[in-house]
Amino acid sequence: MLCGVDEAGRGPLAGPVYAAAVILGDCHGIVGLADSKALSQKRRELLEGEIKRNAVAWSIANASVEEIDRLNILQATLLAMQRAVEGLCREPTEVVVDGVFIPAIAVPARAVVRGDSSIAEISAASILAKTARDAAMFELHERFPQYGFARHKGYPTAAHVAALRMHGVSIVHRRSFAPVKAVLAARDRS
Repeated sequence: MLCGVDEAGRGPLAGPVYAAAVILGDCHGIVGLADSKALSQKRRELLEGEIKRNAVAWSIANASVEEIDRLNILQATLLAMQRAVEGLCREPTEVVVDGVFIPAIAVPARAVVRGDSSIAEISAASILAKTARDAAMFELHERFPQYGFARHKGYPTAAHVAALRMHGVSIVHRRSFAPVKAVLAARDRS
C-alpha cells in the first residue's frame, strides 16, 4: 500500500497549488508512467484516465491563493499534500513524496528527490496533480481571458507579466510573489 505524492503549481504567479496522492497497487498495469513534465498534454490526459480507473486509491487536493499568500508557497504545498493523503479512501502503509519535504501526516513517509521520474506511484501523482491544475487554469482563463492562463498556466512568462502590468492584479494572483508585488507597488505609487 505504497502511496506516491507530488505537487503541481509551486512556481506560477496565479492559481492554487495542487497535490495528488496515488496508491497504484501491484497489478495496476499502467504503462508509460513518468514525470508529468516529460509527457505531452495528450499523453498526460490519457494516463490520467488510466490512473483513475486502475489505481487502488487516488486523491487530488489544493491550497488556495489565499492560503499561499498567508502561509507561503512551501507550507501551502505541504498543506495540499496533507489534504491529498487524508482524502484517500484507503490508508497507505507508507508515503513517498517527490522532493525534500514531507507533509504533516500520520503515516510513515519519506522524501525522494526526483521521485517523479523513478517511482511509479509518484509519477502517477505528478500526472494527476498536473492535469488537475491545468484544468483549473483553463477554467480561470474563461473567467480572466486577458491574462492568457490557457497558454502559460500562470507561470511568470513575459506575456503574463506584461498582462499583469496592463490589466492589474486579479483575485487569482498570488500577492506574495515578487512580480505581483511589484505590480501592486507600482499601482500604489501612481
